Amino acid sequence: MGNMKKRDILLSLLSGILLILSFPHFDLEFLAWFALVPVLYSIEGKGFVDSFKLGFLTGTVSFLGILYWIIVAVHTYGNVPLILSALILLLLILYLSLFIGAFTFLARLIQMRLRIQTILFAPFLWVALEYLRSFLLTGFPWANLGYSQYLNLPFIQMADITGVYGLSFVILLVNATLFSALHQWAQKTFPFKEFLITAIVLLVFLIYGYMKMEAIDHQMIQNPPLKIRLVQGNIDQSIKWDESFQKETLQIYDRLSLRVSEEKPDLIIWPETATPFFFQDAQEYQPFVLDIPKRTSAFLLFGTPTYKIQKGKVSHYNSAYLLSPAGELAGKYDKIHLVPFGEYIPMKDLLFFMGSLGEGIGDFQPGKEIYNFSLPQGHFGVLICFEIIFPDLCRRFVKKGANFLVTMTNDAWFGKTSAPYQHFSIATFRAVENRVFIARAANTGITGFIDPRGKILKQGEIFTEEAIDGTIRLSHQKTFYTLYGDTFAWGCSVFSMLLLIYALFQKPKKI
Repeated sequence: MGNMKKRDILLSLLSGILLILSFPHFDLEFLAWFALVPVLYSIEGKGFVDSFKLGFLTGTVSFLGILYWIIVAVHTYGNVPLILSALILLLLILYLSLFIGAFTFLARLIQMRLRIQTILFAPFLWVALEYLRSFLLTGFPWANLGYSQYLNLPFIQMADITGVYGLSFVILLVNATLFSALHQWAQKTFPFKEFLITAIVLLVFLIYGYMKMEAIDHQMIQNPPLKIRLVQGNIDQSIKWDESFQKETLQIYDRLSLRVSEEKPDLIIWPETATPFFFQDAQEYQPFVLDIPKRTSAFLLFGTPTYKIQKGKVSHYNSAYLLSPAGELAGKYDKIHLVPFGEYIPMKDLLFFMGSLGEGIGDFQPGKEIYNFSLPQGHFGVLICFEIIFPDLCRRFVKKGANFLVTMTNDAWFGKTSAPYQHFSIATFRAVENRVFIARAANTGITGFIDPRGKILKQGEIFTEEAIDGTIRLSHQKTFYTLYGDTFAWGCSVFSMLLLIYALFQKPKKI
């Protein structure tokens, strides 16, 4: 077994850098197709510990480059001291890097025990680990490999069956095949079989994609339309909760909502916590908000903090309200999947010394139920902030009858970083998985519309005031993914488990 050389460390770093460049805001998504070849090369012939270290290094570099903005959110807007902010970022990076370390470690284990020379089992292993990361410790499925391909429309259509994990699978399959080719080229042979399998899989994905995009094009025209106006207020995070600024905030929303346009909207959408006060008992400001749907004859959807008092205990929620054109309450949804440390403190008894990082209201309670709002034209689900990154949560709204999805967020937290672009790109996959339109309203960046093919139809800028009008169509069919969820990821996980168990019972072989 060779020890780690400088060359191996450089190869591992190279993989990390190529992964960073594959994601927004660089968007060189073609790099993802061979980004992991260097690290696969570096673990060749290594022992378990070295293999783990090299994978872990790749993870550390890539996640640091993709998620560096966490320090901006926590320090600049969460008012946490810089040293502590850096520590929070570091802990998250190290945790996420364990998954790539585990991948290289287990890949070597299976290789050495089962003598499977080819890495064709690697895609299963990768998907199993990505899937685990989506729910372990409340889940953080950001920067899954498949997400790098959001601009590659023909390729991502298969997500309506496999979810984003099917895309990660194929990208890894290509990486593994290229690695095999390089590896065998040195030995003057060529992996024809692997190449053939990979080419067929890739072809199936692309043919399916092109056919599906055309079919959906025809279908969309026949679906009933709905006119929506998205309002991006661009309220500065540092004054958002300042009481003296509440009136001005409402005046900005009022002006943008009433802006005259050719098309009269059926629905106006404001972002997450658009009202920086408890709308439910704001005597002074309630009439002001209720007046907008009356004056525009449109439904108004907006985010607001809410509370309930039960048995003398106050519970806060991050909610969305729908008002009818008559100015009556037509529905309320409480955010189900909260942001750890931003909206609540996980494992409170252990982390008693941590305060919540969010400004405004400290500790939120999670909502209990999947709730769809109703309009005369149809139903829709609302995902608040980072709920949109959880595919299984999103599909449950559509399964329950939503004809389109709305996501409202406040990405001012991230400052001028790549985070708003990453957050927006992830939303495109929810549109493909469930074949629905998505309307996204942000306090700042990025407000826009996405169609059921995952194509971004309109998108605003970050840190600007915007009122974006668009016509969406209501979808009625349900996809395989909507009905059955992450069956593909489950299959990969079971296969990987069985393979590992089998490998552990074999004697190590030298290869």
